This record gives sequence, C-alpha cells and structure tokens, in this order.
Amino acid sequence: MQRKLKSGNHSDHHMSKFRDWDPEGEYTEPENEEQFFKKGKVRMNRAVFGVMLIPLVFASCASKKMLIQERDKSMGLYNDLAECRDQTVSLEDDKKDLSNTILQLEMQLDNERSNAALQAQQLEYFRNTNTNLLDRLADLSVVSKSGAESIRQSLEALNDQSKYIKDLTSSIRQRDSLNLALVMKLKRSLVDINDEDISIEVRKGVVYISISDKLLFKSGSAEISAAAETVLGKIARVLNDFSELDILVEGHTDNVPISTSCMADNWDLSVKRATSVVRTLQTKHGIAPERMTAGGRSEYIPKAANTSAEGRQTNRRTEIIILPELDQFFELLQPGPEVEP
Repeated sequence: MQRKLKSGNHSDHHMSKFRDWDPEGEYTEPENEEQFFKKGKVRMNRAVFGVMLIPLVFASCASKKMLIQERDKSMGLYNDLAECRDQTVSLEDDKKDLSNTILQLEMQLDNERSNAALQAQQLEYFRNTNTNLLDRLADLSVVSKSGAESIRQSLEALNDQSKYIKDLTSSIRQRDSLNLALVMKLKRSLVDINDEDISIEVRKGVVYISISDKLLFKSGSAEISAAAETVLGKIARVLNDFSELDILVEGHTDNVPISTSCMADNWDLSVKRATSVVRTLQTKHGIAPERMTAGGRSEYIPKAANTSAEGRQTNRRTEIIILPELDQFFELLQPGPEVEP
C-alpha cells in the first residue's frame, strides 16, 4: 500500500507541470501532455500575430499622412501650372505686340537705310569728281599758277553746288511736310461739308482749297452767303495757325456773259468775288491783310468744259491758295552757283 501511495504521489507531481491556468483564476487539469502543448502553440501564434500587426497599424497611419502630404503637394503644383498657363497667355500677347513694333521699326530702318544709301552715292560722286580733278592736276608736269587757281575755283564751285542741292532738297521736304499737315488739318475742320462743294488738294507743291459758287454766293452776285460764313470761319482758324504762309484768293467764272449795273463782265464778277472773300477773312476772322492777295481769273482757267451745265457749275468757283512767304519762295527758286569753265 505504501508503494502504491508513493507511486501515486510521484504521478501527481509529474502532471503538475502540465496544469493549465483557467481565466477565472483556477488551475485546470488537462487531459494529457499533448493537449497542453497544443494550447501553448496556439497562444504563441496569437502573440506573434499581434506583434506583427503592430507595425502594419503604424505603417497604415504613416501611409495616410504621406497620402495627405502628396495630395497637398499635387494641389500646389496644379495651382502653379494654372498660374504658368496665365503667364504664358500674357507673354504670347506681349510677343504679338513686340512683333508689330519690330515690324514698324524694321520698315523705318529700311527707309533710313535707303536715304543713307542715296546720300552716300551723292557723296561718293563728288569725291570721285574731286579725285579725278586732282589726279589730272598731278599728271601735269607744269601747271601755271592761273591754271591751278582755276582748278581750285572749279572744285569750290562743285562743293557749293552740292551744298545747294542738299539745301534745296531739305527745303522741298520741309514744304511737303508743311503741306501735308495743313491738308490734314483742313480736312478735319471741314469734315461735315459736302465734298461736291469744297475740295482740298496739293498741286505743284501748293495747297488749293476750291469752293463752289453755290456755297459762297448767289447767282451773279458777289455777296457772301450765311452758309459761307461758317465755312470761311473754319478755314480761317486753320490759316491762323499757319501764320507764316501767304494766301491768294482767286475768283473763277464760266463763259456765260454777264452785264449788270454792278458787273461789267466776268472779269469784274471774278475779282469782286475774290475781294469779298478776302474782306470777310480779314474783318470777321482776323487774318492779317498783308498776308492776302485777291485776284480774278474770269472764265479763262476752266476745270471742265463749258459745254454742259455740270461743266459750267464746276468752273464757277473760288480758290484759296496757300503759299509760302514770297521772299522764301524766291530764295527757293534762286539757282545755285555756276561752275566756271
């Protein structure tokens, strides 16, 4: 009996190694050793799985934060792209404006180059002329004092002629620029007047303002009409801005004879109409009388044939001719120095 008891105690001590812990705080007796190790393996697997799950949770949080950062960065890049597109459109518009400006400047540069080339040709011509004369002078073995003086005078005369040509060209350009400015100003001032009643043109370097008689006068009369007062006033305002220019007023008629108690013939009528215009410009619009000249041309410078009513109506007109001052005009016509043989 004692052996059996000992044997039984030994068995209880051996099985106590495999007792399991109950969640309620008590030990439970497993059925056998194999079941104990199986439950321990399950717990171990659960623990390992839990440990492996922790990095995944932290990795998921980190990925979400990175996703938000990348989204914000993408929105910033999108806004930068939109701003770049707007700047590109603005730069394209600036490019078009610059292209137009460059085209205009290139045209101006071509004109200046053409003028420079023309002046260079003229200068080269005179240089060659002088060089040829000097070469001939060097070839002569003996040149008398009077012969050398004659050559020197010829060279000076050529230089004077060159200067005269340049001055004349400059004067013509200045006159043309003045005429263009005068015509543009007159047309703007008279824009509301019927083109059939008034015309402005440049002929032979002089500005002509031609006004029909039906706008200025009654038939066979030299008295200025009320409608003409407004027209002459607009012309006078422009002429007062160009006070350095002289004014010639010419009366013209058709070839139909006239004879009244006040008018002897068409000469008389054309002159009186011209003086009426001059008097109105002086007394009512303040143009200096020393700038003006009145003249009648009668029927002898027609613009159209007098064989039709339309032609005769065209010929009945008064022309206001804008001239440079007479002393400047005559200076312009003076010839340059002659080259002595």
